[in-house]
Amino acid sequence: MVRTLPTAAEAARILAERRTRPPRRPPPPAARALASTLKALDAKYGKGADGLQAHWSEIVGKTLARRTEPVKLSSPRAGGGGSLEIRVDGPAATIVQHQAGDILARVNLFLGVGTVERLRVVQGPLRNAPRVAPPPRPRARGPLDAAKEQVLADGLAKAPDGPLKDALMRLGREVLRGRRS
Repeated sequence: MVRTLPTAAEAARILAERRTRPPRRPPPPAARALASTLKALDAKYGKGADGLQAHWSEIVGKTLARRTEPVKLSSPRAGGGGSLEIRVDGPAATIVQHQAGDILARVNLFLGVGTVERLRVVQGPLRNAPRVAPPPRPRARGPLDAAKEQVLADGLAKAPDGPLKDALMRLGREVLRGRRS
């Protein structure tokens, strides 16, 4: 049986009678789909060390914040308070160990009472270490005026010539330059 194609008028009538399927909706944005899951995970596990990193200088103070950074906040499986791992730059670890009680109190004030029970101090380089500017170079001072140079030469006239007299002349010049008139 041979089937013929419909004419244009018949095709229009068929399309008018039958409804086509509506287009599929696009999927919702991923953030909306994951919002409830992320909220539940945040409530269960907390924000971790990254949440502390944003407010670290407010929690421990600017002096300690320059030498420390929170690395890892872990909670035990059985429940209770967790432990906070802090990376400390060099010899400041001793100071941090002595201030561990105060640091724990401040962190618990920020996160909630009993969240952190132990502090683990690890020495190592900081990820976001502040760049320390090199100390400024001292400005070159000008030469002494003739009167001060003459007073210095008269004072050292009786000293024998040699490296000691040269060193005393240099020292005397620096001392006289440093004095304010």
